[in-house]
Amino acid sequence: MQRLSEWYDHPEYYEAIFGTDTAREMDFLLEVSRRHGTGGSLLLEPACGAGRLVEEATRRGCQVVGYDLSEKMLAHARARLSPALRRRARLHVSRMEDFCPPELVGQVDLAFNLVSTFRYLDSEQAALAHLRSTRRLLKPDGLYVLGFHLTEYARQHVERERWVERLGEDTVVCNTREGLPDRKQRRSSMRNRLRITGPGKDLLIETEWYFRTYDLAQARRLFRAAGWEILAVYDFDYQVDEPKPRADDRLDTLFVLHQGTGAPRG
Repeated sequence: MQRLSEWYDHPEYYEAIFGTDTAREMDFLLEVSRRHGTGGSLLLEPACGAGRLVEEATRRGCQVVGYDLSEKMLAHARARLSPALRRRARLHVSRMEDFCPPELVGQVDLAFNLVSTFRYLDSEQAALAHLRSTRRLLKPDGLYVLGFHLTEYARQHVERERWVERLGEDTVVCNTREGLPDRKQRRSSMRNRLRITGPGKDLLIETEWYFRTYDLAQARRLFRAAGWEILAVYDFDYQVDEPKPRADDRLDTLFVLHQGTGAPRG
């Protein structure tokens, strides 16, 4: 067995795990924008990764701006786009805290970040910088759909999740472990193990990091401080006709955010 690290350096295997709901996610995003936002076609994906949603949106005729810190992920995203689709996509290397090009200010119809990447921002300052810069890029009626796993600080057990997917002749098994949350430090330890087996192949890719923690009250305070209001709440089933109560503290949460009344754009 060959041992590697940093699953984000291996976009094809990362994609095998997170790429299974792409069409359903895009259906949900576009319908949420139609019902609650502008319904327009200029989309923004912070931390776009390997580009599965970028590709899906461009196939549907949207113009998409995406950015990511990983050049390997962006190379994979560009390679998957046909020449026709590439004309509808602009991909950049950037951190989530920093992306705010002047030519995009006030132009974006819908921004989205769905799979807890927001929790990589490891401080209140970084999270606020990202939320404020993203808000500046949206049209007045634009939306930001932000999905992440909320924290149950009282839990006394390690959380584990397991997925199995096929990639050609290979089998990809993903095991993720989240340790007990530290309320004072506002973080929890994470470990991911990807095991890839197939003809002549046996790989183990192990990655460890920390996620910032949020319960519902902490998330709501952060959004208010950044000038956002929660317009609607959903879970990761992506059922657009089944919004959840805004005070619902279920852990897998999709927040539909819009600019607060009278919120400054700076």
